[in-house]
Amino acid sequence: MRNEFTAIIEQDGPWFVGWCPEIPEAKGQGSNVEECRASLSDAIALVLDDRRQDALRRMPDTALRELVTIA
Repeated sequence: MRNEFTAIIEQDGPWFVGWCPEIPEAKGQGSNVEECRASLSDAIALVLDDRRQDALRRMPDTALRELVTIA
């Protein structure tokens, strides 16, 4: 499955800064657009992994865990 997110990238002085409207906590930066995009991609992955781990820690032992694929 492929996940797609929106990247908003703007130049701020010598830096490029980026954020993702779907995951506002994820921010990236770089000295060029490619570095910024890669930084933002890493940030998105970190936020999603943190959210997943946090949710799984709170999951009751009796709960059923399954994967759902969105096409």
